[in-house]
Amino acid sequence: MKQIINLLIFTFLLVIITSCQNSEKSNLTLLSNQTPTDTPIVFGEGMISTDSYEFAITFSPEMDEMYFTRRKPEEDNEIYTMKLIDGKWSNPELAFFKATKGWDFEPHINPEGDRLYFGSTRPLNDTIGSTGLYQWYSKKEANGWSTPTPLEKPFLDRSVTMYLTSSENGNLYYTTGEKGDKPEDWVIYKSINDEGQYKSVNRMGKEINASGKWIAHSFIAPDESYLIYDFKSDTGFGKSDLYISFNKNGTWTEAYNMGSSINTDQTEMAASVSPDGKYLFFHRGGEDHGDIYWVDFRSIKENIIQHIKN
Repeated sequence: MKQIINLLIFTFLLVIITSCQNSEKSNLTLLSNQTPTDTPIVFGEGMISTDSYEFAITFSPEMDEMYFTRRKPEEDNEIYTMKLIDGKWSNPELAFFKATKGWDFEPHINPEGDRLYFGSTRPLNDTIGSTGLYQWYSKKEANGWSTPTPLEKPFLDRSVTMYLTSSENGNLYYTTGEKGDKPEDWVIYKSINDEGQYKSVNRMGKEINASGKWIAHSFIAPDESYLIYDFKSDTGFGKSDLYISFNKNGTWTEAYNMGSSINTDQTEMAASVSPDGKYLFFHRGGEDHGDIYWVDFRSIKENIIQHIKN
């Protein structure tokens, strides 16, 4: 009888352990031989991260479709896509909306999964040439994504609007600048969703737009509880570091460097978090080459929160 009871206990524990291990698995782990912990590792090495320059990755809410930016040597930025089909990821291929003039980069699927945003230098309204870097979007329809259209005013009033991300309530966060600003002086802006309309372009406060250069690539949490972005600072680790700010009852904290486990003497930028909230993705590299890395975001975030409390 004792042996039977011990066997039952062992079986129960085995089921619990297996269940916990499986709960950590996702569609994304199919692209890697290991699941990241608190140390960043290359994501999709050889398939997504190659000898080119890859950055800015986004996923559908079900994590069965992804888009990311790739820039091959001596070529322009292009957006690639992959889909999970019958339990296997397809090979990367150019997105259906590839520009015939100009180039596209930095895609973002909103939390609801019904809009795909991206930046593009393609001409507006069939004009002869490009007039700037604008945000375009496609809507999710029954048979796939719609033909992209540009975001209208007030976004078209800016010659540059890049790395747009969206919260669950439809508020938009992105990088832009005022007329006459140099690129290194562009900062983070926000537009409020007012019943489907965006009426203003609002520069975020000094807590977000701290002292630094090249402030860009803001990823907003779906519930707007945190904002991750990058900039160059004299007190940072490298050419550009990742920072995080937390929303405390409507007030943003100062920007906290995400630490030496994330930031190096290279460039870290263009962060995003998987829809399940588990993994942080970001670009790391030099001027001519860089890969997409991923890391367990939960432990990184908790460590920063504990550091702030102490």
